[in-house]
Amino acid sequence: MSRLGRLLMWIGMLAVCVVGIWLYIESRKESPKPVIDPQQLLPQPTPTIYPSAATVIEGVQALSRLETASYQIEKVITAESGQGPLGFLFGDKLLLIAHGEVIAGVDLSYIGPADLMTTDDGVVYVRLPPAEVFIATLDNGRTYVYDRRTGVAGLNPQLETAARQEAERMILQAAIEDGLLEMAEDNARTVLRSLILSLGFEHVIFVKEMPTPTPLPPSPTATAMTP
Repeated sequence: MSRLGRLLMWIGMLAVCVVGIWLYIESRKESPKPVIDPQQLLPQPTPTIYPSAATVIEGVQALSRLETASYQIEKVITAESGQGPLGFLFGDKLLLIAHGEVIAGVDLSYIGPADLMTTDDGVVYVRLPPAEVFIATLDNGRTYVYDRRTGVAGLNPQLETAARQEAERMILQAAIEDGLLEMAEDNARTVLRSLILSLGFEHVIFVKEMPTPTPLPPSPTATAMTP
């Protein structure tokens, strides 16, 4: 082997040794220890939450108009004009199939500080405003004239409009007579009870009149110090 060949061989062996030493040193290095927050070693106290009536009012009023009951009703309306002996000339009669919807609920924006009261034992007294009808309207896509008969000159352009107005009135009346407002009030109580309990209170009582708060009795220490 020539002198140049032996030199290249020694250089290669030296390079292998250097790489091996470097790998050994890297493998012996310790990973950095995690930094421990001293506060994590101390027991954390349980937080105490003091509810207030203002929180309840803000949560309730955020719902504003709470729709809690909906009725879908169908009515058959007969409307006519110009009937009588000359009905074949001036008469107009139609049969309207009306579909409508009535939505009721409670407007919570009327609830103020005087309508909510909390006690130290986690009871909330609530006075709700009366339930009311928000929407009473016909479904124009499903309401149609089933039959119409007119005399020679008896077409009344206002007859269908009058029939639709009467259908809206009858649908609203039917929903109220069937207990729509009572259902809306019951459902509103259910929704509000769940909301208020989720705020950390123990019980919810709905009243017509707010109870009179009972003052706390004086402490024995204060009584003994009274001259």
